[in-house]
Amino acid sequence: MKLTDLKTMDERLDLLDQTAANFLDRARKYDEAGSFPFENFAELKKINYSALAVPKEYGGLGISLYEMLKMQETIAQYDGSTALSIGWHMGITKHTGETNAWDRATYEAFAKDVLEKGTLLNNAATEPATGSPTRGGRPETVAKEIENGWIINGRKSFTTLAPILDYISVSASIDGTDKVGSFLVRRELEGVEVEETWDSIAMKATGSHDLVLNDVKLNKQDLLMYITPGDKAAQGWLLHIPACYLGIAKAAQKYAIDFATSYSPSSIKGTISEIPAVRQKIGEMELRVLESSTFLYSIAKKWDKGDEETRNAMKAELGAVKLSVVNKALEIVDLAMRIVGARSLSAKCPLQRYYRDVRAGLHNPPMDDMTIMGLAGSSIQKHT
Repeated sequence: MKLTDLKTMDERLDLLDQTAANFLDRARKYDEAGSFPFENFAELKKINYSALAVPKEYGGLGISLYEMLKMQETIAQYDGSTALSIGWHMGITKHTGETNAWDRATYEAFAKDVLEKGTLLNNAATEPATGSPTRGGRPETVAKEIENGWIINGRKSFTTLAPILDYISVSASIDGTDKVGSFLVRRELEGVEVEETWDSIAMKATGSHDLVLNDVKLNKQDLLMYITPGDKAAQGWLLHIPACYLGIAKAAQKYAIDFATSYSPSSIKGTISEIPAVRQKIGEMELRVLESSTFLYSIAKKWDKGDEETRNAMKAELGAVKLSVVNKALEIVDLAMRIVGARSLSAKCPLQRYYRDVRAGLHNPPMDDMTIMGLAGSSIQKHT
């Protein structure tokens, strides 16, 4: 059975949950080895998950942002690395198709590969010298125009999904001009290499290695668009990031409650879930989960229902969701670890992995300081 064969969101979520449940037992293995979970992606491919975000006009299911976030959260409850990784493909595929950001023929060819082969896409924009592209740095990767196309050279860091990507959208400065372009690079091209540099202690199984481009020859039409680094309109698809960290937080919450309702030291009658201090922490976790879920999905619904004008005005709100949900996820995991105690620091306990993984959310876009400045500007404009 494939997700694209099912008629309702609930049916699709149920099949995805059954599939992603297999990821839970593997998560520790991949985390400890720092290796890439090819098995997980093979199973997602089998149920045609990567095709859900392709718009209907290109043959996909064209799911709503709300549904995409629900699915991403579901995967994250079993393996955060897999969820964050596939979330980039899902979001970019959805956004690119809906906004007609690429030439139609280029997107049609890409969509066909996604539908038939489970092809995966991600952006490659961050560089060692320029840092996050959200800060507006000009790429050191350079594309030089030649008679029949382009030659591109450079290095990109944090290229999530690197071991399995088929298409990469690469930002590059255009030689001899002040322009920056986004170029479509296919993995099989000569000169495209992945250098295994990913040594983070968080999200270890995302395969976020360096992408190295050595005299890679592209066609004229592989220039997808001109871009302005750091100048981003409101992008609802980026909510896949807080959805992922909310899923991890819910996994931590479940583990802590299962522990609290089953652990009965000899010093007490019943389980520790009956101790007021423990119940306080359980209640605080639930409060944060409710706040995060309500905020995330109410904004997702607003995005789905909104027209272009409404969506363009949502940048501050989208950033606020990411900041709020990620920071509450950190608090939820911390509370879970306090409930479980010293055992939470055991290498065998998933809470220590959840703790490391949720901290990665602080470094996903948009950054907290930029969000706060955006909210300040929005508030001043609203009240003057």
